[in-house]
Amino acid sequence: MDTAIVGIGLYPFGRHPGVSAVAMGALAARAALRDAGVEWRDIDFAFGGSYGANTAAGEGTTADSLVRWMGLTGLPFVNVSNGCATAGSAVAMACNAVAAGQGGLGLVVGFDKHARGAFDVNPALFGLESWYGDTGLMLTTQFFAMKINRYLHDHGIDPFLLAEIAAKSYRNGARTPTAWRREPFTAEQIAAAPMLNHPLTKYMFCAPSEGAAALVVCPAEHAHRYTDTPVYIRGISVRTRQFSSFEVFSTSLPAERAPAPTVAAAAACFDMAGIGPDEVRVAQLQDSEAGAELMHMAENGFCADGEQERLVRSGATALDGRLAINTDGGLLCNGEPIGASGLRQIHEICVQLRGQAGARQVPGTPRVGYTQVYGAPGVAACVLLTT
Repeated sequence: MDTAIVGIGLYPFGRHPGVSAVAMGALAARAALRDAGVEWRDIDFAFGGSYGANTAAGEGTTADSLVRWMGLTGLPFVNVSNGCATAGSAVAMACNAVAAGQGGLGLVVGFDKHARGAFDVNPALFGLESWYGDTGLMLTTQFFAMKINRYLHDHGIDPFLLAEIAAKSYRNGARTPTAWRREPFTAEQIAAAPMLNHPLTKYMFCAPSEGAAALVVCPAEHAHRYTDTPVYIRGISVRTRQFSSFEVFSTSLPAERAPAPTVAAAAACFDMAGIGPDEVRVAQLQDSEAGAELMHMAENGFCADGEQERLVRSGATALDGRLAINTDGGLLCNGEPIGASGLRQIHEICVQLRGQAGARQVPGTPRVGYTQVYGAPGVAACVLLTT
């Protein structure tokens, strides 16, 4: 049974002093309910993800505590925590609930409120020894720099392409009213910015942020009860890393390399949908830094390794290109509240497929969109959406 998205809501990503993560989640959920024309009491089940709400100062709560803000109706609410794939995992569970006939309407919500600065996690939380953190490798900026350095070398890619990719995202972010960072930078400005982890400069990285997003879902055959512009989930998949793939928090690199988890997740998603990468018109790809977007173009099947230079410089990934990528500025312009990040991607694809994106609208009424998230310690989630 296909699942339809009939309501979307977003609490803009950025910094919101005095607003708790749960409050942001509730506001995004209410926006999604209004968009679907339904009430909280109409919702039969919910899945929610929040990576840090239960540990953030003053929060002391988890995603299902949202019911205190929304209303105590007794519905089943399942907490989801799966790193950067939290939102994709929650959406997959909601699709399973719809397919199992567990209710006519469901809510998926994600929210987070992270401290300033790069993510710097306790190694013990991932089963690693203290030496790994002592050497600075728990800082994801270190890992991303090592990985893209090797990728650029192996495939003969000009490092300046990283600045060009970031500049495209900042141009898109400048057109997005809800984006956190709305100042466009040229590729030359980005390349000349302070170097953080070679070859990645200051403006090539996203930052942890705050925000929330939500969806209302239902069986596809019921979609027009709630909206004239439903968006259908045709494929969805979540995959973890294989032995010898080089992922976040890897302690070694085997001689023989295995594909990244995104490769398997993307293949499974396209297979489920019966739609190929060449049919996708607009995509949201995980861009924790500019190198991630570059690598994920190939991992998701949109080009071969090493072809990114031609793709980007031809304008194919711009708003008016054949495959518009990160049309709202992606993580670079919105930051990353982990529990909500994947839902922001889906929200943006829904806005694009509805033709409601305003100054950043992809021309030609796109009918097929795609999202991909990737995070520690090597997990990816992909969603294929159509009108």
